[in-house]
Order: sequence, then structure tokens, then C-alpha cells
Amino acid sequence: MATTKEYSVEEKLKALIRVQKIESKLDEIQILKGELPMEVKDLEDEIEGLNARKNRIEEEINGIQDFIQSKKDAIIESQALLVKYEKQSENVKNNREFEAINKEIEMQGLEIKLSEKHIKDANEELIEKSELLEKAKKAIANKEKNLEHKKGELDKIIAETEKEETQLRSLVNGAREAVEDRLLASFDRIRRSYRNGLSVVPIERESCGGCFNTIPPQRQSEIKQHKKIIVCENCGRILVDADLNDSVEP
Repeated sequence: MATTKEYSVEEKLKALIRVQKIESKLDEIQILKGELPMEVKDLEDEIEGLNARKNRIEEEINGIQDFIQSKKDAIIESQALLVKYEKQSENVKNNREFEAINKEIEMQGLEIKLSEKHIKDANEELIEKSELLEKAKKAIANKEKNLEHKKGELDKIIAETEKEETQLRSLVNGAREAVEDRLLASFDRIRRSYRNGLSVVPIERESCGGCFNTIPPQRQSEIKQHKKIIVCENCGRILVDADLNDSVEP
């Protein structure tokens, strides 16, 4: 039967220190990128929203233009009917025919005036929509220019760090495999709790390297013995002595 190797506390601590050091190097790369990935994503979302708005305004403009054309067509039709009725009025046979034709002429005149009013109102709306469209286009152009700049910065950083980041991710995957699941779960939980991502910290100037809370001499002595895993009573980070920490390469 195959036996599972039992690791000493010191070996476990070394494994955790190595994972921490590699993760910290990866964190440094993310800090170098800063807010750029989020800024790029936000700009892309804003541009998508602005393009949707631009398309909606363009559809509204097309609808107004179609409406104006329909009213122009209606005017042409009414004008043609006016010519027809005016010609018919020259050949009326009685008052009833005369009144009927005059009523049609009057109605077509009203239709023309109403269509002209509709065209006037629609042209005013068209001007407003056109102004909104220009504003949307300018906003898109500005955002796209900003996006291009941000992407350029991000691409430059990625190009400079891609090889190192790939190597570190490969290293950290291997390093994490050397840590038992229970410890790794605690390590990750602590990392998520702090912005600097430090789960394992050395004692510096007799204090916790994470929260700088003073560590009593007796506690420091226990930490140096590597007999058990000890956490800071103030912040919960795993504590190691400086010598052990310095002895581990990432």
C-alpha cells in the first residue's frame, strides 16, 4: 500500500511562504496594471450604450424624415386635387354642385395647411434630434479616443509582463499543490480579507508584518521553533520568523 508523506510544520510553513511570495509578485503585476482593466471595460460599456443611443436617435430621425416626406406627398396630392376641383368649378351646372366643389377646394386647402404645420413641427423636432445625434457622435469619438489610449497603456504593460506573469502562474499552481487543502483554504480566506493579499507574514521589529501589532517575546520564540502554525491574534495572518521567510525562494 502506498503511503502518504507526512510534512513537518516547517515544511508546511515553507510551502505557504513560497505560495505567498509568488502570489505577491502576481499582485505587483496587477498593481502595475492598476485600474486600467476596469477602466477599459467601463469605457467599452459606455461606448456600447452611446452607440445604442446613437442608433435609436438615427432611427427616430429616419422616422421623422419619412413622416415629412409623407406630408409633402400629401401636399402634392392636395394641390393636384385643387387644380382638378378648380377646373371642375368652371363647368358647374347648379348651386349644389358649386357648393360641393367649393367645399372640396376648402378641405384640400386645409389639408395643405395642416400638412405644412406638421412639416414645420417635424423639422423643429428634426433639428433637436440632429443636435442630439451630433452630441452622441462627439461623445462616442471622445470615449473611443480615451479607450484607445487606455488600451495602449494596458497592452504595453501586458506585453512587458506577460512572460513573467505566465511563468509566475505556472509556479504558483505548482506551489499550491504542495500545500494541504485545509491550509490552502485558510490561506486563500485570509488573502481575500486584506487589500494587500498578505496571508503569511514575517515578524519585523518584533511586530506582525501585516498589522504591525507587537508580538510578545514568548510568542516569537514559539514561532521560531516551527512546531506549530501560529497566527497573529490581532489580524489572523500566519506568522513566520524572518530567517525562515528569507530562506524560501519564490
